Amino acid sequence: MLAIRVHQLGGPEVLQIDDIPVPAPDRGQLRLRVEAAGVNFIDTYLRTGLYKVGLPFLPGMEAAGVVTAVGEGVSGFHLGDRVATTHAIGAYAAETLVPADKAMVIPAGLDTRTAAALLSQGLTAHFLATDTFPLKAGDSALVHAAAGGVGLLLTQIAKMRGARVLATVGSDAKAALAREAGADAVCVYTRENFSEAARRFTEGRGVDVAYDSVGKQTFEGTLDSLRPRGLFVSYGNASGPVPAFAPLVLAQKGSLYLTRPTLNHYIRTTEELRARVADLFAWVAAGKLKVRIGATFPLPAAGEAHRALEGRGTTGKVLLIP
Repeated sequence: MLAIRVHQLGGPEVLQIDDIPVPAPDRGQLRLRVEAAGVNFIDTYLRTGLYKVGLPFLPGMEAAGVVTAVGEGVSGFHLGDRVATTHAIGAYAAETLVPADKAMVIPAGLDTRTAAALLSQGLTAHFLATDTFPLKAGDSALVHAAAGGVGLLLTQIAKMRGARVLATVGSDAKAALAREAGADAVCVYTRENFSEAARRFTEGRGVDVAYDSVGKQTFEGTLDSLRPRGLFVSYGNASGPVPAFAPLVLAQKGSLYLTRPTLNHYIRTTEELRARVADLFAWVAAGKLKVRIGATFPLPAAGEAHRALEGRGTTGKVLLIP
């Protein structure tokens, strides 16, 4: 079967197409014919070595498709089931293995590509809005990269919970998408100071919470956007990792809180994972949550997909189609 493998760390050019054997599922695993694989920033962090992994490796953890084999000890899944997961063992491939306890049956009425586009970003937006800072009516939130995969979903979930959202984006076209998602105000940061916009948005007080997936480029301004004792949620490094800083800065800026959450700590049990996914599937079915697929690429064009994502020119979700 065809699969993308990384034999050495580096830029998108190291994503190599290889012909490898179809894997056999171990105990507790499913094998999935991949119909769509999600392209996520964590894939680029692994490719560059920002996050450490052994070589060679098959990138991609988010996939949706059809079960083609069931390993020993697995119950509740059958050949032909449509499933989605955020824990594929190499999703950039024609077929991939999936731990059965991390697989979700895709409900009737939801197409496979939408399921693949929803899970990683949807689960991230879910825990950010419901647990990391449990948004409620009247709260104010700054959402960076609001036209991206997480940003569009996070904005919608924040509005469902009654919060007010200031969205930051890089262009007028992206501003239109953020407004469609329900943002109360939008700042095009390429021509406007977003921390000043946050102060205006809150009549000088500062926002209650800032969700920042951009990292290095927005760190200082995000600190200046928060109210005293506000929460800075740093959950990504799209512009590079945040540099080292003195904790005293948090005191000087208003006794701020800073957290760096990651999805795996919010879906540690099968029950928690499936409860969050059930919410997402229900919201999509009810028309409350809209999933935007911004671009699709064939599997051999994985490098192009990474360039598009890292160039921050994409909106919504980027998918690979084997």
